Amino acid sequence: MPESKPLKTWHLIFLAGLVIIAIGSKIYSSLWTKAIVKVGGVEIKVLVADTKDHRFQGWSGKKDMGKYGGMLFVFPESGDYQMVMRDMYFPLDIIWIYGDEIVDFAQNLPPEAGVSEAMLTKYPARRHSTLVLEVPAGFMEQTGLKIGDKVEVIKK
Repeated sequence: MPESKPLKTWHLIFLAGLVIIAIGSKIYSSLWTKAIVKVGGVEIKVLVADTKDHRFQGWSGKKDMGKYGGMLFVFPESGDYQMVMRDMYFPLDIIWIYGDEIVDFAQNLPPEAGVSEAMLTKYPARRHSTLVLEVPAGFMEQTGLKIGDKVEVIKK
């Protein structure tokens, strides 16, 4: 039977470094950027979904928005972005934005908690967008927002 060699100190340091990097990466990826969005004369404190994982997760599994007034989805380029209410427990208004202008919206979208991925309702915009803002249902009606209104994003 071959004799096992003891681990050298540098092996342990290297292994510990890999573990620290893996844990740090996981913690960093779970952090959300915050911002302020000005729209319709209202300032909204939002979470920013600017990574693929955060855009997929969105409000999934959350019972409410907590201390935030919405979520801003930031996409790397202009496109046709369909939104879904994956594992949602509360209704939303969704606002599609191109540059600094509202290009489409959908109101009072019902939650779809427990609905399989294949059966989720897809909500497309009529025009390309670069940002999508999710706000509480009724926001569009309360503020009187419409297509063409301006939006300002202030990063924190």
